Amino acid sequence: MSSDKRVSHEFPPVFDAGSKVLILGTIPSPRSRERGFYYMHPQNRFWRMLCAVLNEDIPADIEGRKQLCLKHGIALWDVLESCEINGASDSSIKNAVPNELQRIFDAADIKAVFTTGKKAHQLYQRYFGNDPHTEICLPSTSPANRTVTEAEMLLRYRKIAEFLG
Repeated sequence: MSSDKRVSHEFPPVFDAGSKVLILGTIPSPRSRERGFYYMHPQNRFWRMLCAVLNEDIPADIEGRKQLCLKHGIALWDVLESCEINGASDSSIKNAVPNELQRIFDAADIKAVFTTGKKAHQLYQRYFGNDPHTEICLPSTSPANRTVTEAEMLLRYRKIAEFLG
């Protein structure tokens, strides 16, 4: 018996006219949905990686994390608006509906799109493959991904800084 559940995105993207890069996950995990913001599982390494790249402390609250992104020209959202998914398992995603990324592209001069993980990359390619922006697939920061060391992950995430200057 499948335990897939239809999930819809529950919070808005983070961006403004000064955004230079767009970072996309697949869809928020159950823990992130509970807490109302991106990458909020306590063992997810996203905020640790991003703050190391930006040479900033990890903000304690959601508003601080939003402001950190905006201060540095980072837009944050997900490829999907909704899908059927089993827990937080990206490999179980089906019947996906993409987000309207064009609203960010229309509002900001995005130089590059970064996807966090292979599934986000695959979905981005499926729904936005003709998009002219530079696209870079980063390793997933999910606690389930232990195939990439933190040092290697940080090296790959440092690519973000090249587009922020």
